[in-house]
Amino acid sequence: MNETYRISREGAVARVTLCNPEKHNCFDDRLIQGLTGTFAALGEAEDIRVIVLDAEGKSFSAGADLNWMRRMAENSHEENLRDARGLARMLQTINMIAKPTVALVQGPTFGGGVGLAACCDIVIASDRASFSLSEVKLGIIPATISPYVLAAIGPRAARRYMLTAERFDALTAAAMGLVHQVVAADDLVATGQKVVDSLLANGPNALVETKKLIFAVGGSISEETIDETARWIARVRATDEAHEGMRAFLEKRPPDWKL
Repeated sequence: MNETYRISREGAVARVTLCNPEKHNCFDDRLIQGLTGTFAALGEAEDIRVIVLDAEGKSFSAGADLNWMRRMAENSHEENLRDARGLARMLQTINMIAKPTVALVQGPTFGGGVGLAACCDIVIASDRASFSLSEVKLGIIPATISPYVLAAIGPRAARRYMLTAERFDALTAAAMGLVHQVVAADDLVATGQKVVDSLLANGPNALVETKKLIFAVGGSISEETIDETARWIARVRATDEAHEGMRAFLEKRPPDWKL
């Protein structure tokens, strides 16, 4: 068990809860490895039919822990690439899991946290939730999450929000397709339960086969694409610009972008 998340069960429903609110549920290599294994195991568990992803605290997830990313970027290229591939594999595992997944987003969701939501089949957001594809502010790029975010919001919206790193609210996220439903904060858990109940009322095998059908007809994300995104972020986050962006954020100062 990883202290930054926990797993609970109620009947055929498994709940994976991010529980590191002091750090806004950001993730590092340990959490990535843990979530990858957890979701893979839940996907294979015969007695689990639905998986819920939620979080404690004010934030759903602030994305990758910058101290971890900064440390990894200073390692060798091969170590950096191996680390990036681990993140890419976690996202792929969540995206391709056979069981239906429901994300309950209660608050701010940045960078890789947006990717976590985009990998889930159904996303319900509180009206207090907000989102930002914030990577370019740090001198890096939303590489490993890009296949899933683009599948959710499309290239046109991505051109704006990946390039500007603007913060947008839950209603905007719903209009773009990232979020399926926006509800009052007090109604988030109950609404999520209604969605879970709807899924449980359906044929278990039919749900699995329907997910396969969606990927087959709608187009799946290739292994080549996943590996290319890992190579891309490994290269960019090792640049001087990325080092300056992450240092500036951690030191709470404007970055000194030099052209």
